[in-house]
Amino acid sequence: MLESQARAEVASASRTVVLCFLAALCEGIDIQAAGVAANGIIQELHPGKQQLSLFFTASTLGLFFGAGIGGSLSDRIGRKKTLVGSVAVFGVFSLLTPWAGSMGGLIWARLLAGFGLGGTLPNLISLGSESAAAGKGSASVTLIYSGMPLGGALASLVTLLVAPDQWRWIFVVGGVAPLIVAPLIALLLPESAAFRDLQVKADQVSADTGLLAVMREGRAGRTVLLWCSFFLALMTLYLFLNWLPTLLIDSGLTKSQTATGMIGFNLGGWLGAILIGAYLETRQRQRGVLVTFIGLPLLLLLLAFGPKQPAIVTLVVFVLGAAVLAAQSTLYSYAPLCYPTRIRGTGVGFAVAAGRFGSIAGPLLGGLLMVSGGSPSQVLTGLLPLVVIGSVCAVILAWRPPPTTGG
Repeated sequence: MLESQARAEVASASRTVVLCFLAALCEGIDIQAAGVAANGIIQELHPGKQQLSLFFTASTLGLFFGAGIGGSLSDRIGRKKTLVGSVAVFGVFSLLTPWAGSMGGLIWARLLAGFGLGGTLPNLISLGSESAAAGKGSASVTLIYSGMPLGGALASLVTLLVAPDQWRWIFVVGGVAPLIVAPLIALLLPESAAFRDLQVKADQVSADTGLLAVMREGRAGRTVLLWCSFFLALMTLYLFLNWLPTLLIDSGLTKSQTATGMIGFNLGGWLGAILIGAYLETRQRQRGVLVTFIGLPLLLLLLAFGPKQPAIVTLVVFVLGAAVLAAQSTLYSYAPLCYPTRIRGTGVGFAVAAGRFGSIAGPLLGGLLMVSGGSPSQVLTGLLPLVVIGSVCAVILAWRPPPTTGG
């Protein structure tokens, strides 16, 4: 009986990881669709750089509101229901994006798609953490999160297969995929066992929840540190996702070389997320964290001032992607450990929402640096102080991870 129950639990956890990975894959396609479609949009609609920055920022603004609302909602109605609704929302509005005939329409479509994207991520993290076997939570979360850079690589691959004037196909793929995955999640994904246990104790579900709860019981310092780390990490990530293709082209790379570089960035991110997840479950955890957060600013300098041969640049971008996404994965794996089950969705959701300020600031900062005439090297070095501060915050947070708490 016990053996049969154990097999059922393993099967349930595996199914959760697979379905959440597919949802993360779809989210990765959609999040990076704007950046990889930018060249075609520029040629067709001729937006200014400030208008293009608003286009890049729109989805992240929607992500900010979606993350806070989606995380809080999951603590009330469940992780699964919120996840299904969020995936469906960003699928629908991604599919509507190609029909927008102006930059204004594109910006609104991206804003509404971002709302669904924001509600998806906190639930993927909570489900991955709560459904994993003891001691495997970090590996499950990072494996799920690795679907995002892999999805970004698929989005970049589309640009190699279609001409710039066919940029709408990127959003078609980004809309159809989640609308296929959402019904699969509704039919096959088990609800978090930890959340179901709290439903039995309804008084615990309703007590001490909301934004103020994440600051109580000694959690304030850790929460603020988590928010700062998310802000700076996501600022860096989203500047790269949105402006790196343009920076590479301005550095002299061709369209195909730039697309190859972005595929490398995302594949490196996928590999980095997998590797850091394995490290976080071993005694080498601290070493992995240090290598990641020390290597990140060094790689930034290498990309800014290193050789400009396409092969070398592609290799540096690959390793940089691994470092950036490993850093992000580390934060996502630690975020659920900071909060008890009854407020985990809220805590993770507001951490993700705090990071969305960075998501908004990153593309805007890149746009300001580009508008002011900054070279690719100046744009990259302008990020350096903020990357160093974010690395210090993340190392402090990760050095002594809090114990996983119960209800």
